[in-house]
This record gives sequence, structure tokens and C-alpha cells, in this order.
Amino acid sequence: MRPPSELPAELGDGPFSVADARQRGVNSGRLRRSDLARPFHGVRAPVGRGPSPAPISDADRWARIRAAARTRAYDYAVRMPSDQFFSHATAALLHGLPLPARLLERSIVDVGTGIRTRRRRGKGVRGHLIPLDRVRVVSVGHLAVASAVDAWVQLSTVLTLDELIIIGDSLVRRQRPTATMAELHLAVARHAGLPGACRLREALALVRPRTDSAKETVLRLLIVRAGLPEPEVNLTLVNRYGAFMALGDLAYLRYKVLIEYDGGQHREDERQFHRDIDRLDEPMEEGWRVIRVNKSHSPHAVIARIRTALLDRGWIP
Repeated sequence: MRPPSELPAELGDGPFSVADARQRGVNSGRLRRSDLARPFHGVRAPVGRGPSPAPISDADRWARIRAAARTRAYDYAVRMPSDQFFSHATAALLHGLPLPARLLERSIVDVGTGIRTRRRRGKGVRGHLIPLDRVRVVSVGHLAVASAVDAWVQLSTVLTLDELIIIGDSLVRRQRPTATMAELHLAVARHAGLPGACRLREALALVRPRTDSAKETVLRLLIVRAGLPEPEVNLTLVNRYGAFMALGDLAYLRYKVLIEYDGGQHREDERQFHRDIDRLDEPMEEGWRVIRVNKSHSPHAVIARIRTALLDRGWIP
């Protein structure tokens, strides 16, 4: 069999719509050749192309899964009408929100529209009818996408309470937040009376700004649900002269108890490991009791250590 003929340069090296290809003179036989994948009805994409955008690291499984999911969105976008936008889990993923594995690993794109007759159905596509007064559409990498806050609200029927809290924390995180607490409150108010509204309100009450990671959120929830006082998130620690010492992951200023979560990068990066040790030297010299937590520690043991530290520092249950 002869090798496939070259495609028009105008189609580029990414996905393209069948309609666009035919307008440029590509016949049906060429569109059926094995060098073109069919990710969606009416869409073709070169086989073996790299995902768009590329994964952060070839060794990072989750980065690869996220990249593949983003690629599906770019594939579908070439045939998406102007009245449609990515919503729900697809929107959350495009915004980089911390989705649970079960939503990352599926091969479906969520597409929203405000027009009932334009609601998309088909293999690999889940259509959603979304009143346009309940969503703000933004551009992410040249794609039309529901805002990060709206994606969070839209997922309230499929996420657990803790998953909603984790994503809520991520929206108002310390570095590069994508929303404010006021915006979360407005979004939840707009969602009143709709499916998932009760769970969303419950999650909002437990969302805290200035977090740095999902693990810190999970640790904070563990502490509160164990009946311990709620620690402050990323508290600025100062010495006796008022000079900055460090940011504390979770801290009790009154009792001078500091809880630090050590993620994987702390163990794998030797320089980071030593920086963390040095960073905590001054708080300890100033009388702070430091409790370091990592994934190897059992929840029961973590709570016991924190409880003991608080009791030693004068906390009365």
C-alpha cells in the first residue's frame, strides 16, 4: 500500500475537523487512513503525536494522565460550536484543580451549552445544559471553559464533601489563587436550591484560604474532626523582635505548636530537606514545639502527638 499523501499544511500537526479537511480538498479515503486517529465523531488527529501540552515528566503518571485528558479537550475543540464550552470535570482539569483519580482517568469530555437543542451527546462526550446566567465562560489555552469557581460548583453532585473542600482550598490557595472567598460565597448562593447545594454549603464552611497543598487540607480536617482546636493555615511566624522566621503550615499561635507536613519532595530533594531543617531551627529556639508529619504516619499517631503537645502547652479540652 502506498504511504498516505501529505495533508494540507493549513491543517497543522494537531487535531482538525473533518469538515475543515474536506473544505481543503482532503477526500474521504485519505481521512480513513491509519495514520489518523478518530478521537471524536467528525475529528481526526495524527497518530503518535505528543499530547498537547506535554506532560511535566515522562515518569510522572499523573502528569501523563492529565496531559492525555487535556489532549482530548483540544481534540474535541476543533469541532466545538461557539455556543459551547468545557464544563464540570473537564473545566476543572483545564484549570489545574486537584481532581480525584476516578475523574482524571475517564475518557470523557464534559461540554456545556445554554441552548437545549445544542446539548452534545455521543461517544466520549457528556453534554450539560447550563443556564448562561449561572456560568462565566473564560479562555484557557484558547479554549472556552467554565470558570474555575463554576467548575467547582458544577461538580458538587459527583464529588465527596472532602473532595469539594480540597478543591475549594485550592481555589483560594496562598500562591496564585484563582478565586476569593467572596467569589466562592457568591457562587454557592447562585447554586441555592439546585442538586448538590447542601453539600456545597457544607464544604464552603470548611474551606480556608492560603493553603499550599491538598495534603495540608486533609491534615487540617483530620485535626478538627478529632475534636482538637482548628489550627491557623500558613501562619507567619515572627521572633521576639517581630522579625519574620517562617511560614507555618498549620499553627497554634496561642500554644506555640507548629505542625509541618512533609510531602514527597521533602524526602526526595536533599537540598529541600536541609532547608526545611534550617527553616525550623529559629522557631524551635523561640519556643515553638514542632510536629512533623508525613504519609507514613498513622492518623491515630498524628492526633495523639498533636493532642499531647497542646495539653503540654496549656490547652484545656
